[in-house]
Amino acid sequence: MVEIKEITETSTDEEVASGAHSHIAGLGLDENLKAKPVGDGLVGQEEAREAAGIIVEMVKEGRRAGHGLLLVGPPGTGKTAIAYGMAKELGEDVPFVSISGSEIYGTNLSKTEFLQQAIRRAIGVEITETREVIEGKVESLEIERTKHPLSPYMEMPSGAILEVSTQDDRRKFKVPEEIAVQLVQAGVREGDVIQIDLESGRVTKLGRAEEELEKEEEEILGVRAVEVPEGPVQKKKEIRRVVTLHDLDMANVRAGRLLGFREEEITDEIREKVDEQVQKMVDEGEANLVPGVLFIDEAHMLDIEAFAFLNRSLEEEIAPILVMATNRAMAKVRGTDEEAPHGIPGDLLDRLLIARTRPFKREEIREIIGIRARVQDIELTDEAHEYLTDLGEEKSLRYATRLLEPARIVAEKEGDDVVDKKHVERVEEVFTDVSDSVEYMEKMRRELPTMKYLTG
Repeated sequence: MVEIKEITETSTDEEVASGAHSHIAGLGLDENLKAKPVGDGLVGQEEAREAAGIIVEMVKEGRRAGHGLLLVGPPGTGKTAIAYGMAKELGEDVPFVSISGSEIYGTNLSKTEFLQQAIRRAIGVEITETREVIEGKVESLEIERTKHPLSPYMEMPSGAILEVSTQDDRRKFKVPEEIAVQLVQAGVREGDVIQIDLESGRVTKLGRAEEELEKEEEEILGVRAVEVPEGPVQKKKEIRRVVTLHDLDMANVRAGRLLGFREEEITDEIREKVDEQVQKMVDEGEANLVPGVLFIDEAHMLDIEAFAFLNRSLEEEIAPILVMATNRAMAKVRGTDEEAPHGIPGDLLDRLLIARTRPFKREEIREIIGIRARVQDIELTDEAHEYLTDLGEEKSLRYATRLLEPARIVAEKEGDDVVDKKHVERVEEVFTDVSDSVEYMEKMRRELPTMKYLTG
């Protein structure tokens, strides 16, 4: 059981951090599967979001029939975010696995083993158990930090002091590193309703307390309003837990390490044993299978062997939703001399439904920058917001959003709590975008022809 100590009193300061897509709550669709301009943390890309929503509806009705989705469009147009939104539409605990096509070449595993593990990470097993939990509204949260063991310049959560309340109880706890990390990753803040499984240490953000929820959070970010629980903060409760097939595979591998297995090796025998155990649990009503979403970015980087494996995997009775993304038009299929649309063999391409993502419009760029600033807890002046929107429109959205954190650092060093246009201008002077850096190196090549290393 995770060691959590109850404490009596301490002062707290809220600290919030989030992953790139932690604010996304779904695809932002209405009951007719029409995309809202802004919804569930997603902005624009109505056509692609509606296509993704139709795929999700097919899965819910059991009509997937081996289909996958291919998202085509320029970089930085939200392809990963849409795939993540699909998983959220299927359910809060539905597995989402994101890999890049180039990753299969940088591992000690074979290409097919790497993909097999990714597929099994994207298939969950839902189990209902009675567990000891801490559940309630977060009244205060203080994240304790320490130096990262591998880098003296980085900090990592080392613990947290957490005050939680219900309608009838209020308690304060000191939680260990493993829980503090999850609190940070989930972007937990004061006013959120959370649940902590005391045995596994798993943190679940259930939503935001009704009295704390702002209208903008509900409409734009898709944050759910939930009631503050009744009863004691710490109690026994029947909860739903999702583990993946890969988690179960690895548990069996570790159990068999005395037989000489390396940790990354998973044999067909082990997988068959796990599948038999899971099937027995499903048949007896003790568990449910939860297919998730496997997202493969840079799909054109996969080779013919990987494509053949994925094509065969779509035939399996239980398989995740396959979502692939590419920004290529015609490209050579790696491992062959043939060119194909998007660099994907025709036999697999014929099984994929295709949706397009488009460059964002100015108002969409402005909205996205506002959401990213809110998620990163950065306050912008109107001038700074407009200037970042200009940069997003003229250069790239990714460039503009990546300037948010550096601008916040500069503002803090100058004693300002709000990021102003001058702070953005300062970081823009020192951080260039890709097009400017390429133009600079081309200029250097022309001016310094003797420097051969500049020619690439």
